[in-house]
Amino acid sequence: MGSFIEINDTLQLTKEQGFPQELDLEQHLKNPYKLDDFKDKVFTFHDKQDIRIYKIPPVRNFLVENKDGKWIYWGLVHILETTCDYFKKTTAGKFKIIRINTPEEMKTAFAVIDQRPEMNYFG
Repeated sequence: MGSFIEINDTLQLTKEQGFPQELDLEQHLKNPYKLDDFKDKVFTFHDKQDIRIYKIPPVRNFLVENKDGKWIYWGLVHILETTCDYFKKTTAGKFKIIRINTPEEMKTAFAVIDQRPEMNYFG
């Protein structure tokens, strides 16, 4: 018998899974958020499919919003806590934003980080 555990460097979430409601793309493109806007805020996520392990602080994870199947690289997070539901095979947790990308960085992230143009929200 074996098990499957996925090791991640990216926290990719939909709004339904807990991507921060406070991060609104249209607002950010017009008037960019600053890290201080979220300085000591702890966010939660839930129902992330599969059992996952994330890099632990001080190592960063990418924060990605999954919007209609396309990815938007928002910045970096520290995962503070995870809980795995072995029956449902899902992961939940808490995280803190440690960096917010500028709109320009968001638009060029795929050229630097990701090699799947079909996933690029800005492509």
